[in-house]
Amino acid sequence: MFYLFVTISLALFWIVLSGQFSPLFLAFGGVSVMLVIWFVRRMDKTDQQPAKLIPRPGFFVYIGWLFGCVIRANIDLARRIWHPRLPIKPVWTRLDTKVRTPLQQSLYANSITLTPGTLTTDVHDDHLMIHALTPKGIDELRKGEMERRIQRLGI
Repeated sequence: MFYLFVTISLALFWIVLSGQFSPLFLAFGGVSVMLVIWFVRRMDKTDQQPAKLIPRPGFFVYIGWLFGCVIRANIDLARRIWHPRLPIKPVWTRLDTKVRTPLQQSLYANSITLTPGTLTTDVHDDHLMIHALTPKGIDELRKGEMERRIQRLGI
């Protein structure tokens, strides 16, 4: 049932993003979806720990919130690039974290990296190494809103 849900979700995602309904594009999408499903099944068998992320309503709320963060960070980064008086002061830091499961750590690290101006460079059990273009990016992460939202997902 899980693989059927993922197959349908990926196929719909492909159609929405491509916007193409020609047989060639649908065939490419079908092949792509089947390859992803094949890889996921193979990884599930190999590591004996299938990560069955069944999206709940809270997950979609998180994705919407993350999308808003990405948009705001894009605008901020574009302003900093175009406006010579706005500082770009790169910062490396260790960010202590309370997320513990591998799925939470992965989601947290990738969410940070997806947000323009920040990059997760290393993941450990109790901390992440983060590069940011401004101290403001680190300050936002230290407030912990993203971490709290991920913990509330219960994954």
